[in-house]
Amino acid sequence: MVGRSRYWGRMTTPARTATISRRTSETSIDVTVNLDGTGAYTISTGIGFFDHMLEQLSRHSLIDLDVKTVGDLHIDQHHTVEDTGLAIGAAILKALGEKRGIRRYADALSPMDETLTRVAIDISGRPFLVWKTEFSQKRLGEMDTEMFEHFFHSFAQEAGLTLHIETLYGANNHHIAEAAFKGVARALREAVEIDPRKAGVIPSTKGTL
Repeated sequence: MVGRSRYWGRMTTPARTATISRRTSETSIDVTVNLDGTGAYTISTGIGFFDHMLEQLSRHSLIDLDVKTVGDLHIDQHHTVEDTGLAIGAAILKALGEKRGIRRYADALSPMDETLTRVAIDISGRPFLVWKTEFSQKRLGEMDTEMFEHFFHSFAQEAGLTLHIETLYGANNHHIAEAAFKGVARALREAVEIDPRKAGVIPSTKGTL
């Protein structure tokens, strides 16, 4: 998907947008992202709480996110959550292109009432998830809480992220989940931003990410 040009100082840079369509016997997914957006979103996965978390991801990262997922929820949530994570990750990776000029590294502390979560991201091309978060109940709304880790694993895998998520403390399960998504969003916002001091340069001594 080719977008209009945006301006960074006096440089003209193609808009960093991408669309991914993923079709399997288990899910049908269409995702569009704009890394230089305003946090606008249209989300539909068939899982209400999951929609709410993806809305937080978009709003606080300022990445425009359009997600339409139809999955085999009559079986369970696994394929829907996993494949949505893969599709969003693939769209972000595609929108990043060669990753020229990005900040690459970022971290965030995400407080939500009694909960505090720490997130660190490296857009490294080396997928890895460290997940240090626990829930005291099996479901939030209609979403299985074990699916949160699975979503972030799938997302990091396809986007090529080294992603660390750690709940430092917290009690309310809703707050724990939301602080994780908001923390990832805030770190992702900074990591994908173009640094005007190194615009056009791939942020690696290897010359590639």
